[in-house]
Amino acid sequence: MKFGTGRAAIIVLDGLGAGPAPDTADYGDAGSDTLGNVARTVGRGGLQLPSLEKLGLGRCHEGSAILGFATDAAPTAAYGVACPASAGKDSTTGHWEICGVLLEKAFRTYPNGFPVPLLDEFARRTGRGWLGNKAASGTAIIEALGAEHERTGKWIVYTSADSVFQIAAHERTVPLAELYQACTVAREMLVGEDAVSRVIARPFEGKAGDYRRTANRKDFSIAPIGTTLLDLMADAGIVRIGIGKVDDLFAGRNISSQHTPTNADAYRRIEQALDTLETGFVFVNVIEFDQTWGHRNDVPGFHQGLKELDAWIPRLVACLKPDDLVILTADHGNDPTTPSTDHSREVVPVLVLGPSVHPVPLGTADMGETVREYFGLPALAAGTSFLKGVTA
Repeated sequence: MKFGTGRAAIIVLDGLGAGPAPDTADYGDAGSDTLGNVARTVGRGGLQLPSLEKLGLGRCHEGSAILGFATDAAPTAAYGVACPASAGKDSTTGHWEICGVLLEKAFRTYPNGFPVPLLDEFARRTGRGWLGNKAASGTAIIEALGAEHERTGKWIVYTSADSVFQIAAHERTVPLAELYQACTVAREMLVGEDAVSRVIARPFEGKAGDYRRTANRKDFSIAPIGTTLLDLMADAGIVRIGIGKVDDLFAGRNISSQHTPTNADAYRRIEQALDTLETGFVFVNVIEFDQTWGHRNDVPGFHQGLKELDAWIPRLVACLKPDDLVILTADHGNDPTTPSTDHSREVVPVLVLGPSVHPVPLGTADMGETVREYFGLPALAAGTSFLKGVTA
């Protein structure tokens, strides 16, 4: 493998956890095991995912084997898990850690809602009142307050177990540009002691009894607190292609992105990028395991998503050139089998593939530092590269 002259990609399967971390119970997530629990729930035979099994996904699991995966199959990819080192379990924290920035203190959460004076100031600055102000399922609170929102024009404000300030508005009642501007106002306000990881625009459509969130979601993340892999690449002039919401998670710093409302759209854009890119980095967030199925406790949908991912893997492999390095991983768990509809603190799978990659066990894997070494960049503040271990 000729380091620094080819293409590298990190594909984050958002929410695809691989079993409990040592501190899972400390986060209130005892029993969460996204891949393992889905496998145990879908039927007696477990998961039938031959392409992912061939890569070695069955070995990327903390604890017992994943039901349905053969334990004696020889993998074709390097395999392991990544154990979260940062405090927290949200998407921003997970993506920052992948790119070499660790958090010693988790972003603040608001399980009892936001301070009323803060919301009143938000209302004053945006010219609209507010409704809600509690931790809630997004689909549930839209159904409960959507009609009142349409009647009054007030924002629906809510949060979750994660560090998020979410603003929902009907696209017929509030223009998207106004919703996005309100999120910008909230982002400017939610700093210091009141800081949240993300402000999220949650537009919806439809009518009472049939409200539906649209694909026009937009995340307004806090800027990274340290030097990221993307920063180093920008300084070195390395081409960076973003797919999915990765730009939002880094506040747009040194990455722009084509947003993808579905996994299938992300897969298609990955193929397009690998078809045209000569040298550089592709950074992807594949959203539906988290947004569409995990948060809604949709086990059949999650299972179908895994089967669609499995069917796509041969197409990904066919795109790879001799010196390519591709990492499949996740940012946190989101177990659809538990009562919670929020993220879960879990280890995440790591699969490293490419024609020059040796199928070896990785143990605990550091991805950003590995890609950093691949491109010959200065070291990140955190992480240990496994590049030579999989290519020597």
